[in-house]
Amino acid sequence: MWANRRLLELIKTDYPILLAPMAGAMDAELAIAVANAGGLAALPAGMLNEEQLRAQVAQFRAGTGNKPINLNFFAHKMPIPNNTREHAWREKLKPYYAEFGVDPASPVATAARMPFGAAMCAVVEELKPEVVSFHYGLPEAELVTRLRAAGCKLICSATTVAEARFLEANGCDAVIAQGLEAGGHRGMFLSDNIATQVGLFALLPQVVDAVKVPVIATGGIGDARGIVAALALGAAGVQMGTAFLSCPEAKTLPPHRAALRAAHDDSTVLTNVLSGRPARGFINRAIRELGPISDIVPEFPLASGALAPLHAKAQAQGSGDFSPMLAGQAAALGRELPAGRLIEELVAEIQGLLRGLAS
Repeated sequence: MWANRRLLELIKTDYPILLAPMAGAMDAELAIAVANAGGLAALPAGMLNEEQLRAQVAQFRAGTGNKPINLNFFAHKMPIPNNTREHAWREKLKPYYAEFGVDPASPVATAARMPFGAAMCAVVEELKPEVVSFHYGLPEAELVTRLRAAGCKLICSATTVAEARFLEANGCDAVIAQGLEAGGHRGMFLSDNIATQVGLFALLPQVVDAVKVPVIATGGIGDARGIVAALALGAAGVQMGTAFLSCPEAKTLPPHRAALRAAHDDSTVLTNVLSGRPARGFINRAIRELGPISDIVPEFPLASGALAPLHAKAQAQGSGDFSPMLAGQAAALGRELPAGRLIEELVAEIQGLLRGLAS
């Protein structure tokens, strides 16, 4: 069924379907279900410390019999604190603090999203995952060399042809072509201009033509039709995130699940007010009233610290008004199925579509 087997040979899974690493919305439970169904599981490690990562990997291996795993990290540069900008952001949030009974003078939570560094690299060398992936470009060259020496295959997101070429030239074994439709944060790293972002089916064939490594398609792929279309455009596999948010194994919060059930084609928007970096998610009160794009938001990942108490207060009331309910433009195609069953259905539907196209 899989005419292009380059990715399968690289990642050693039954199917070229990758689970997107979704920090805050999943842990080892969802990863185990995807791996046992034949896909490449992922663990989002950018918000974990070393011991938490060891524990998650141990749980995954115990639940899968050592199936392949992708550990995902951030590779952003931490911003220089800007007191003027951070003060302006806190002032903007003051009315909401008053509404929810939050002390506006309380310390801002420290950002949990840290870039990949030497200490975490040592843990990865110890754990030896089959795949290591990055968002927002690659870490410094020395760390890339260490990961490759440990036997890890490296993949990373690209949002432009130039980014894809950069990743191939700097050691990636495969490139994820991320279209504008994708949920979550843009993986862009050579530019911060959102206007350079294009849809997946415009980006994908150009990336396939530009690099020699296998290309993984992501963004707006919600069912078998999207998978087959991506394969027809030259992708060696697909990465899906939003499609798995409705699975019972996901840690999707109740307001987020409700938004997924009610999703339609214009339910999501790109916004920077939730973290300081453009991300696609469901429109909520924070996005409507503070953005969707704001010039005063502190740089990623600093913005989320001041929003954290509002997120907690609203969630306690059953509301996602200040939560990062990230999702892609194909959210309405989601199915509330166990992850393993979802993959089984996708594979069966892909087979049916391919037979129909061949007849």
